[in-house]
Amino acid sequence: MTQALAKLRPVEAPNDIDLAAAESAARALLQALGIPLTSESVRDTPRRIAQMYAELLTPAPFAPTTFPNDGGYDELVVVTGIPFHSLCEHHLLPFTGVAHVAYLPGDRIIGLSKLARVVESFARSLQVQERLTTQVAGWLDEHLRPKGVGVVLEAEHLCMSLRGVQKPGSRTVTSALLGHLRDDPRTRQEFLSLTRGDRS
Repeated sequence: MTQALAKLRPVEAPNDIDLAAAESAARALLQALGIPLTSESVRDTPRRIAQMYAELLTPAPFAPTTFPNDGGYDELVVVTGIPFHSLCEHHLLPFTGVAHVAYLPGDRIIGLSKLARVVESFARSLQVQERLTTQVAGWLDEHLRPKGVGVVLEAEHLCMSLRGVQKPGSRTVTSALLGHLRDDPRTRQEFLSLTRGDRS
């Protein structure tokens, strides 16, 4: 992986969120866009915007636990169709989709639910899909030291659906393959076949 190890840490809940300042900034933005905030239905919108973004950028506490691979399991562990959402760092619009995560165990294994938690933790920040994909793969590689890791993310970006080219329904697919999943054609094909079967 080419990222600094600091980028492979799940996002921690920010401790410097200033909701009052965020509300004031949201109010100024809406007013600058010519939106009157006088009616009852929008009067409280700046506060709701501030709280919404604070929620979207605050991951749940995450304490990963790994276990010895006492059974010597040596086949792929794959979890497909993990729903996720994140915020595009370019436009602050959501992108949503599913993640397919796999690893080929070495000496350590991890609870299956934690694979979804890793995805969620990195997704709760301003992101680009490519970086999110490699962060999840890098975290698993660092913490499990497996024989291989595979991550595929499929997502629809509202910055493409609602603005710009305005192509709703288009999906972006990114992948990160490490170890045997990158170097061994049979293992790579097995992983890609399993994840492809989950696509609609």
